Amino acid sequence: MRPPPPRYPVVLRAAQRRVGSQFTPAVSLQGQTAAWIARLPSGVTLLYFDGRLVTLALHSGTVDAGSTGWHHGPAILDGERSRLIAAFNGGFKLETESGGFESYGRTASPLRRGLGSIVTYADGTTNIGAWQEGVPSRASRVVSVRQNLSLLIDHGAAAGTVECVSCWGATLGGGPDVARSALGITADGQLVWAGGEALSVATLTEGLLKAKVVRAVELDINPEWVAGYLYRHRGTRRPLETIPVVPAQNGIPGAFLEPYSRDFFTVLAR
Repeated sequence: MRPPPPRYPVVLRAAQRRVGSQFTPAVSLQGQTAAWIARLPSGVTLLYFDGRLVTLALHSGTVDAGSTGWHHGPAILDGERSRLIAAFNGGFKLETESGGFESYGRTASPLRRGLGSIVTYADGTTNIGAWQEGVPSRASRVVSVRQNLSLLIDHGAAAGTVECVSCWGATLGGGPDVARSALGITADGQLVWAGGEALSVATLTEGLLKAKVVRAVELDINPEWVAGYLYRHRGTRRPLETIPVVPAQNGIPGAFLEPYSRDFFTVLAR
């Protein structure tokens, strides 16, 4: 008789092997696949999450939006670690005025109509859309919103400005191909994170469209601020093992397990 599956998320061995352009199961939860990974020839890495099994949490950073008073602060603490599946970077610095930040009724940067918004509700679901032009829903209480620029993808089509480098943030050195990231949603509500170390806006967008994303928000760019991780659980008394998902990514000091200056998202088992 087989023992029951662990209660904590389990990183599957296939996720650490040479992953191709087809989605490969990456994390299981109670015997069900909660996350998949794919790496496209273009350099885009994709993480696909089953929205029925996971929920998203928006964290503040020590600088953006500050260390104290937030529901989820600048480090992943014990209350989340047993449920932790993945984490990835947030949006641009709030001082750039590229979007808003709100969490559990507290605002660090005002929300603005029409901006691309990642909206998480009290029932654990997340939606992505233009603020007050598609989101939020009135059917459930909003717990967090992170805005960043206008929508990168809307109605399953790329924004008309994807060839405009400056429209999507200042790049280090001024070149078009830098580390970039984004979060999208499919028509049936599944979340897809995309990232890579040397991507144009168009390449990032094409990767999301291949994953059937219908709406998406660009997140942060440039190598210092783009990173995604899976987390291996090794028992209650042993520390989590961090697994970078983007090949040769610059990485985040402490991999979000230690206080970090910028906002970020965690993906948690429900």
